[in-house]
Amino acid sequence: MLKIYNSLAREKQAFVPITPGSVRMYVCGMTVYDYCHLGHARVLVVFDMVQRWLRASGLHVTYVRNITDIDDKIIKRAHDNQQSIGELTARFIACMDEDAAALGVDKPDHEPRATAYVPQMLELIGQLERNGLAYQAAGGDVNFSVRKFPDYGKLSGKSIDDLRAGDRVEVDGAKEDPLDFVLWKTAREGEPSWPSPWGNGRPGWHIECSAMSSELLGKHFDIHGGGQDLQFPHHENEIAQSEGAHRCHFVNYWMHNGFVRVADEKMSKSLGNFFTIREILKKYDPEVLRFFILRAHYRSPLNYSDSHLDDARQALSRLYTALKAADAAVKVEVEVEVDWHEPHAQRFKQAMNDDFNTPEACAVLFDLAGEINRQHSSALVSQLRGLAGLLGLLKRDPQAFLQAAPASDGETSVEHIEALIADRLTAKQRKDYGAADRIRGELQAAGIILEDGASGTTWRRS
Repeated sequence: MLKIYNSLAREKQAFVPITPGSVRMYVCGMTVYDYCHLGHARVLVVFDMVQRWLRASGLHVTYVRNITDIDDKIIKRAHDNQQSIGELTARFIACMDEDAAALGVDKPDHEPRATAYVPQMLELIGQLERNGLAYQAAGGDVNFSVRKFPDYGKLSGKSIDDLRAGDRVEVDGAKEDPLDFVLWKTAREGEPSWPSPWGNGRPGWHIECSAMSSELLGKHFDIHGGGQDLQFPHHENEIAQSEGAHRCHFVNYWMHNGFVRVADEKMSKSLGNFFTIREILKKYDPEVLRFFILRAHYRSPLNYSDSHLDDARQALSRLYTALKAADAAVKVEVEVEVDWHEPHAQRFKQAMNDDFNTPEACAVLFDLAGEINRQHSSALVSQLRGLAGLLGLLKRDPQAFLQAAPASDGETSVEHIEALIADRLTAKQRKDYGAADRIRGELQAAGIILEDGASGTTWRRS
């Protein structure tokens, strides 16, 4: 049985869907005012892995990942760029889709945009007001009254009395309590607004997810996910809004992926260690980045550095090298189908059912590759490709992968490698075997392994 670490319960729990055979899952998506960064990559890949395994386990999954297309940062960036909010968000949604596709991330079943759900947000705010949990402040904003929701803090473990004003809480003299948060922002000059019972304005950030999730998945659903940085205050506030309005349990299992660190420091624009997905993919193959993310457990910190990416590339190359050798030996098209009775598959399943333990699942892949190196079995190749495919890995032609990865700093480029191989072929044709050997040695010193075969010379990075 699948067990999930539930952030709400602070323990692993057996996963029991609300509706047998079906899973409803909501994940907080991107605020589209800039390119996606490495932290976004982790959220995209982690929950893509989760939905893949849920489906592979025979469950019908409804996966929702939202897009925030209106907030303070979007408004400011559009103003700074002298373009409309629609133009800005459309551009970065397209960029997000390109990045996700490069990383092998499946599209969610629903990808709601906040601006399309304003009526649902207004209804939710109205219900909170009727339930005595929301009030309109003197300045026009509508706020949630935190102290009137007794369970506030149950996800993060924070006590209301221990929370300090100003500690990730906006201080506003118009609020009845500094801990209260905004549900509806009164209209400001030059900003987009919608009509409401409380005057023209726009939604606060937290109310978006409560409205979109309940509209698409119902008032009570199975899994809510996101980055650890969202646990407080965003997810805490979602619980307060949703349960305060609907008077029922909101989510059964809360999942949070760990922080991304760069050279053992938290990734931050202020520290200058901030990397976009696009910057990383200029140096590394997208599958290497996906493998790097999945090789760590989703709840653990992910420490990024070029050396870690280089190691991930070398490790992934070992898997593709095993497939390449087997393809050459077997010389038949292998049907990819997992035999779940086979020992490697059983270990893989056990790992994934233990709170999506992808490090152990990846270890199974390397054990399979070792077996393939010892015996070029089509059944083992099918197992390796099939199990890796459940993680979104090893779906490419091995030779294409082994040659396609961008060179890191100081590495020999593909163009230079191909030119040297051509020079070596010319030297061999004129029977200058000394020159041919020197070229092979030069490439080997640069970490390039040549393999001569009946169809010609192929290469891979060591």
